[in-house]
Amino acid sequence: MELSERQKKLLAAIVERYIATGEPVGSKTLVDALGMPVSPATVRNEMAALTAKGLLEQPHTSAGRVPSGAGYRYYVDHLMKQYDLSPVEKRILDAKLRTASGDSRQVLETASSLLAELTHCAAVSTTPSDASAVVRRVELVPIGARTAMVVVLTSSGLIKSRVCRTDSEITVDMAETFYNLVNDNFLGKPTAAVTVAKIQTLAVSLGEKALLMTPLLVTLAQLAATTERTQMLLEGQSNLLGYREYAQNAFELMDFLRHAEPLDRVFSETPHAPNGEPSVVIGRENPYRELQNSSMIFGKYAIAGHESGTLGLIGPTRMDYARLIPSLQYLTEIVGKVLSDNVEE
Repeated sequence: MELSERQKKLLAAIVERYIATGEPVGSKTLVDALGMPVSPATVRNEMAALTAKGLLEQPHTSAGRVPSGAGYRYYVDHLMKQYDLSPVEKRILDAKLRTASGDSRQVLETASSLLAELTHCAAVSTTPSDASAVVRRVELVPIGARTAMVVVLTSSGLIKSRVCRTDSEITVDMAETFYNLVNDNFLGKPTAAVTVAKIQTLAVSLGEKALLMTPLLVTLAQLAATTERTQMLLEGQSNLLGYREYAQNAFELMDFLRHAEPLDRVFSETPHAPNGEPSVVIGRENPYRELQNSSMIFGKYAIAGHESGTLGLIGPTRMDYARLIPSLQYLTEIVGKVLSDNVEE
C-alpha cells in the first residue's frame, strides 16, 4: 500500500495518540501535535484518504478517527520506531530473573509475572518442549526408609520429580544399582526412549533385584513421559479488566484464556517473524472470535540453541507496540540464557 510521506506521519501520529489516550483523534489535535504547516482542512482530507484505504475508522459518535486493524499492521510493519530498554532496565530484569529457581517452570512464572507487571497486559508462556531433549541427570534422594524422591533433569531445562515408595528398605547397594542402570541405559538418551517397555526388559535382566528396582525405574519412566508434555502458564489476566475495550466481552475472554489449546494453536500456526523477532497478531488476524479485539505479541526462547517454548503478551489492539515488542524480545532472550545456564550447571 503506497502512502505519501505526509500520510505516513499522520497515520503514525494517530496510532500513537490513540494508544496513549484511547480517544478518537481529530484534525485539530493532529495539527497542534505535529506542528505541520497545513490547515485542519488538509489534514481532514488526508484522514479521509487513509480511511478510504482502510487504515483508519470513524466511530459513529465522533468526528475523530481511530486506527483499524490494517492501520495498526501498517504502523507496526513500516512506521514504528521501537523503544530501546535502558541499561538500568536491563540490569533490573536480569537480576530478577536470575534469582528464580533453576526449575524451568519457576523461571517462566517469574518471567511472566515480570512481563505482566511491566506491560499491564496478560502474559503467557509455555514450558520447554524439545523433541530432541535427552536425559541430562537423574537423582535419587532418600526421604525415608522406604521412600525416595526421583528427580529428572532434561537437556531442555525441565526438572521433574516424584516420590516413590518401595516394599523394602532403600539401601546404599540399592541406590548404587539404580544409578548404574541409569548411567548404562538412560543418561544421554532421548526422554521418549525411557519407557515402561524398556523398564520391563531391564527387569528381566535384574534377576532377584527386579522386585526391588522396578518401583524406582517405573517412576523414572513416568517422569520421562511428563517431560514430553508442555504446560501453558498465564499471569496478569486481571490486568485486562482495566481496559474499557473489554467491557463487553471480559467474561468471555477470561473464560477463553483458561484453555491452553487455542493459544497453543495460535503460537504454532502463526508464521515466525524474521531474524528471531517477536511475532505480532493484531485484532481480526486472530483466528478466534474471543481475541478479535486483542493483539498478541510472542517470541520463542531457545535452550542450548534449540527453540524450546514461547513467551507472549495479550492485550488490547491499542497496546504500546513500540515499547512492548522490545521488552518481550529482551525477556525472551534472557529466559533462554537463564535456562541454558541451568542446564549446563
